[in-house]
Amino acid sequence: MSETVLVTGGLGYLGGRLLDRLRRTGRYRLRASTRRPPGARPAWAGDLEVMEADTRDGAALERACQGAATVIHLAALNAQACAADPQLAHEVNVEGTRRLVEAAAAAGAKRFVYLSTAHVYGAPLQGVIDENTLPDPKHPYAATHLEAEKLVRASRLDGLVLRLSNAVGAPMDSAADCWMLLCNDLCRQAAAARELVLGGDGGDRRDFVAISGIARAIEYFLALPAGAWGEGLFNIGGGKSRSTMEMAELIARRCGGALGFTPPVRRKTAPKERNETPLDYRIERLLATGFRLENDLAGEIDATLLLCERVFSAEAEADR
Repeated sequence: MSETVLVTGGLGYLGGRLLDRLRRTGRYRLRASTRRPPGARPAWAGDLEVMEADTRDGAALERACQGAATVIHLAALNAQACAADPQLAHEVNVEGTRRLVEAAAAAGAKRFVYLSTAHVYGAPLQGVIDENTLPDPKHPYAATHLEAEKLVRASRLDGLVLRLSNAVGAPMDSAADCWMLLCNDLCRQAAAARELVLGGDGGDRRDFVAISGIARAIEYFLALPAGAWGEGLFNIGGGKSRSTMEMAELIARRCGGALGFTPPVRRKTAPKERNETPLDYRIERLLATGFRLENDLAGEIDATLLLCERVFSAEAEADR
């Protein structure tokens, strides 16, 4: 009998892409928890088991965990919401994780996967960063994720913490909370404004990873036998840092093929001299498990551009 996998935040950005991938394997009985009311659920989720559960509601989490062998915890406040209300960030990201870990353990779950962030290492991210780098969170988003990590790793469940760099790629539906992400925002700009505007000078370097690669990595870890997660802590990234200007220029080029026009790229501030050490976000521990990285940034950018053209170009035309 297929094991049940619960994905919290399952109708969100990564949750949707992950459930879509796992559903196509046919290996698992999938369950999603969400805060979206039934009337707001997307068509793609029609055949999924979906339960309404807020991480602040312990009883709802207990119901969601019943019968689940593995819990994948994606539900969390984003960086902007954390900055706006640090107390709520703690309640959702930390105490919500505590409630979910307790509910999972009480329900008899064996494994718990927690999706964290590279920003636990500090801000800005620079130099060589691997899993032995001491965390130094500078933001409520990063700080609350680090606290939640500790809860997962200290529990009696077989825990896995994945520290993600910057995701790139299309959501399953446009209502997903993903349009503050740099590349997704630039794709939306291309469709709606026919130009790309960077908020800074374009010189800061980041690691970018295709969301399809993140979903592949989670699927890979789920398929490993019990006890194969080792220390239970892995960086997930693209294996190469790029400047935000380089990414904007890549999106502009992909736009030429996907949408038939090449938008201009401009920055709000003039380029400045930088003295920081370039970022090298190491994923050797992940690769040492046998995982093969497929970082299809171009494919994810194309898919995001096409989605944005369908959804946001029409909205922009209506507003003109």
